[in-house]
Amino acid sequence: MLKPKKKHRQKKTDDFSGRRKLVFFLMVSALLVLIAKAVQLQTLDTQFLQQQARSRYVGIVKIPAYRGRILDRNGESLAVSAPVETITVNPQYCKVKAAEKPKQACQELSDKKLKKVAKLLNVSFAKLEKAFDPASKKQFVYIKRRIAPLLAEKIKALGLPGVEFIREFKRFYPRGEEASHLLGFTNIDDQGQEGLELMYNDTLQGIAGSKRVIRDGARRVIEDIDLESIKQPENGQDLLLSIDERLQYLAYRELKSGVIRHKAKAASLVILEAETGNILAVVNQPSFNPNSRKSLRTSHYRNRAITDVFEPGSTLKPLVVATALEGGFVKENQLFTTQPIKIKGKWVRDGHDYGTLNLSNVLKKSSNVAASKIALSMPAEDFWHFYDSVGFGRSAAVGFPGEASGVLPEFFGWSKFEQATLSFGYHISMSALQLARAYTVLADDGILHSVSLLQREKDDYATRVLSAATAIKVRTMIEQVVKKDGTAYKAKVSGYRVAGKTGTVKKAGVGGYGRDYLSVFVGMAPASDPKLIIAVMVDSPQAGKYYGGLVAAPIFSKVMGGALRILQIAPDEEQSMAVLLTK
Repeated sequence: MLKPKKKHRQKKTDDFSGRRKLVFFLMVSALLVLIAKAVQLQTLDTQFLQQQARSRYVGIVKIPAYRGRILDRNGESLAVSAPVETITVNPQYCKVKAAEKPKQACQELSDKKLKKVAKLLNVSFAKLEKAFDPASKKQFVYIKRRIAPLLAEKIKALGLPGVEFIREFKRFYPRGEEASHLLGFTNIDDQGQEGLELMYNDTLQGIAGSKRVIRDGARRVIEDIDLESIKQPENGQDLLLSIDERLQYLAYRELKSGVIRHKAKAASLVILEAETGNILAVVNQPSFNPNSRKSLRTSHYRNRAITDVFEPGSTLKPLVVATALEGGFVKENQLFTTQPIKIKGKWVRDGHDYGTLNLSNVLKKSSNVAASKIALSMPAEDFWHFYDSVGFGRSAAVGFPGEASGVLPEFFGWSKFEQATLSFGYHISMSALQLARAYTVLADDGILHSVSLLQREKDDYATRVLSAATAIKVRTMIEQVVKKDGTAYKAKVSGYRVAGKTGTVKKAGVGGYGRDYLSVFVGMAPASDPKLIIAVMVDSPQAGKYYGGLVAAPIFSKVMGGALRILQIAPDEEQSMAVLLTK
């Protein structure tokens, strides 16, 4: 019988000492690596790491500067900046929160709240949803810019996640349409875009400040740091204009009323201070509200009185008479027949048969024939030189964006017919401001003034163009234009002597002159010692009347009468009566 084999006891050969040594070695190595890394981070890379941390959590925030005010000559605000709030959101905020606290991530964000915000801000719900969507991969999205602080407080109370409020400034124009063409406006970044806001943007805008802040993972500002490094903003400088807001409103109101009454396409009006050249008012129609410019055409932004040119018509006749008298080409008592004349195959005629006229009645009746004869009595160069000396063909140099220069053809290219038509305001163009400026020669006894939109006490650039005697003679002549049988009786102002001249001009268009007219009047008062000059141009009146004496002159009368009373300028009509009684 076979006996089972005995199991031999297995000799224990497993020995863990080698493994233990390996583990120990690895642990020591790892510890040494960690120690080395710690030494590197704490000593060698400290500055680099601090910079990296600061780049993620420390930032520079701009502190907006207050834009300077625009004031009228009496310190009344025409443009001011008000503090507003801009709402932004970091779409990644909820993603960051979800990583930190998955169960509590953005529970405060709900459709109900978003709908309420959309209603308060007048924005679409879809726009808000998109702004808060972390899938956009953006870290900064505007929700709405420059809202009122009270509205911002309502939004803050809702506690929306990832939302930040930034302080900014919004431009506000208290007078609305009155001075919109002059002031212009700023864009959403408070940079001037039109008018004086653009012209003086560098002066008005100031210099923004800055501060260092700590942000959290959602890029929200937690606190300011390093208060000593805060750079305070430098506010913009105020701008003191020569404009008188009272006259600006008066001119705006009457010009708008006149445009509506005569169904005109457009109009411009300028008021100058006769003794300084300061611009007291400049208005245009159609106008616009700079506080709300939705759906407006850019053509409405033009300051037509400064940027647009037109042929001034018979308003130039007093200047032609003045230069002819000054040069001795005509005499004060000279007579002129007014039968139609043919010049180089073309006829020049008047609307009526005026017979024979003296110089004063040439202006009173506005004879084209007599004005042509006076112009042709002068060498072309002398005639051109006077027009050039009163600023025609050159801008009035106020520096306004888009300021017009107008057109004055060179004298060596004139034909006799062109020289004749230049005497009654054709083949030459200028702005309403240039026309008003030229009349400072008659208003201030022969002195041509520069013009300014900024307040000044005197004109350092004034130049003498005529003798005082000639200027006074012509000024006295154009007082007759406003008499009952003159062309501008409707320009009269009760209690004051008024001197001025009408212009009725066929409007030039493509292919020649069309059927529309420009109605023009420019005048001054009190005529005994002029303080104000007003130029009015009405473009294409369509209500039946189109003569300058019937359309532009009544607007002049209302504006001049109101302005003289506002400025408390004494009446002078009694003085003229006293002179007549002593003769």
